[in-house]
Order: sequence, then structure tokens, then C-alpha cells
Amino acid sequence: MQGVIFNIQRYSTDDGPGIRTTVFLKGCPLACPWCSNPESQSAAPQVLYRYTACKMCGDCVRACPQGALTLAESGVAVNREKCVVCGACARACEADAMKISGETKTIDEVWKIIRKDLVYYETSGGGVTCSGGEILAQADFVRGIFEKCRASGVHTCADTSGFGTTEAMAKVLELADLVYFDLKHSDHEAHLRLTGVPLDTVLANLRLAEASPAAVTIRVPLIPEHNNSPETLAEMARLIRENAPSATVSLLPYHRYGENKYAAVGMTYPLAGLRENTPEELAAAEKVFAKAGLEVSVSK
Repeated sequence: MQGVIFNIQRYSTDDGPGIRTTVFLKGCPLACPWCSNPESQSAAPQVLYRYTACKMCGDCVRACPQGALTLAESGVAVNREKCVVCGACARACEADAMKISGETKTIDEVWKIIRKDLVYYETSGGGVTCSGGEILAQADFVRGIFEKCRASGVHTCADTSGFGTTEAMAKVLELADLVYFDLKHSDHEAHLRLTGVPLDTVLANLRLAEASPAAVTIRVPLIPEHNNSPETLAEMARLIRENAPSATVSLLPYHRYGENKYAAVGMTYPLAGLRENTPEELAAAEKVFAKAGLEVSVSK
């Protein structure tokens, strides 16, 4: 069993309780304009070029067998139609400005990294989180990792947008101790327009998560001018009450941490110039969900 990942982050404290190892899987059917991991969207390996690390030496240009790279005053330009992601540029780059995002690993290879920190999971109440990308697109691979974790008593967290088949969701839920479940909009047309996928599928999988033994935290990204109006938030609170009343809610303030990554993979950031949430907006959003009788917090 193999999967495609783009990062394994050890000593993570942001992806569940305690100290964790987060396995980031590559490939996502959604195209949220606020995505902070654009390198996760394509399931295929990609060249990442970081201008800020580049020494402008031209070693990568000379190493590329396809002639897909050119050096200019503004940095290295990657012709992604010519690029075959052979990795020659990354191997030639001593500054680590060129990287390959995405590699195939077996479950055993991933577990070998995870098990290095078993003592930290035990002492901190941590564990392993599978994130993405979208983990339901590689449900068998995620389940295989969770099976290894369950056999060693390691806590598991599934971080998902909820978009995938019910069969894929069931495979992951059976071995998940905690589910981080994203809810991005309450309106069906707006959800389809913003993410590219239908809301009905997400809600169906949310009901499966609610019926499972796993604890569920619903994470709501608060995106100014897109989904943070009082009316939209009240409707999202209603959907949560109807589909997952025992879930807790975590509100995620909008940030632009991933903006520089877009240029690195040859993409344009869709929300350039969008402001962040005001403290007043965050407080008002929290009140909306609390008023609906939901346990809610604002993530920092």
C-alpha cells in the first residue's frame, strides 16, 4: 500500500492534542481560494521554487535536462509544460530554493518516521494526524496508517473537508479517535462556487462522523466577504445542530500564511489584498454559535 504525501511534520502542536506527527497527503478535489497549502491541491509531484532562498547561481538551470528553467533578474522561471519533475534542479540547488513537493511512500515507511516519537505521544497525550490535501482521496492509505497507530495505542486524528465517498469516510472513521471536520459555507450554491464541490456530500459525511465513536470538532474558516456574515454563520450553526449536535466548533480566523506558496508552485493567490478578521467580528461570530447552544472557541 502506497500513498502520495508532501510533508511529514514531527513535533506538531497545532493539529490535535499534545505533541503529534502530522502526515500531509497530496491531492484535494476542492479549490478553496483561501487554501494555505496550494501544493496539496494537485495529486502529482510538483517543483516548488522559493525566490527568497535563491542565490541566483543558475545551477538548477544548467542541471535541467528539459530546458524548463530560465534565469532572469526576477529569479528562476519554471516552464511547467516542459517540466517533467525529474528532480534534477532540486538536487543541484545547494540553497534549497528548488524542492520537489510530493513523494510516494509505503505505510511502513511512514510508520518508521511516526514511531520515532512514541514516547512524546505518550507523555503529552499526543498522537498522529492525517491531513492534506484531502485524506478521503487516499482513504485506504490513511486507514493503513491508523491501523499501525491503533496497534501501538497511538491516538489518531483525521483532518478532512468531508468531501469523498461514504465508503471512504467509513474506512477512516472506524480507526479515528478524533475528527477535524471542515464546514466552509451553509449555502449550497455558494459552497459549490467557492470550493468546487457540493455541500450535500459534505453533510452526509458529517452525519457519519457524528454517528461514529470518534470525537468531532467542526472547524469553520472565517473568510471576510465570503462566509462570515451573521446570516451565513447562523445558518452554519443550524446545520451543525441538525447534523452533528454533539460536535464542538472551532472558528478559524482568516490568515495569509500560505500566500507565498502560490508563486512557488506557479499559481496566483486568489484573495490577494483581502483583509483579516477584526476582533469584533471574531467575538460576534463566537456569539452566534454559542447562542445556538454549541460549544465553540476561536482558534489562535
